[in-house]
Amino acid sequence: MNRILTNGIGVVWLINGLFCKVLDLVPRHQQIVARILGDNQAILFTKLIGIAEMVMAVWIWSRYKARLNAITQMIVVLVMNVLEFILVPDLLLFGKINSVFALSFVFVIYYNEFVVSKKFN
Repeated sequence: MNRILTNGIGVVWLINGLFCKVLDLVPRHQQIVARILGDNQAILFTKLIGIAEMVMAVWIWSRYKARLNAITQMIVVLVMNVLEFILVPDLLLFGKINSVFALSFVFVIYYNEFVVSKKFN
């Protein structure tokens, strides 16, 4: 179960980083960055965020300092979603309801690292 969840969580970060941001297959992500950080740097920052998300996927799969990684993921997801909820709810796929999905993802990360992982270690 832990391996399946870990791989799934990593895939979420990889897809969001590579396809949605670096390859710009979901332009809404760049629009969100532009609205928050400004149009001039939107392309650069969107790609940098995407690369950081891809690095997060590699870190997840490496299992290096897995608990620190899980805490980092939860903080990043929560901060990103609070900012988006407040600043650009109109650009979110499901509007303010996106926060439900974000909290669900945070719960899965927590459950995987602090409940499931603990049972098998």
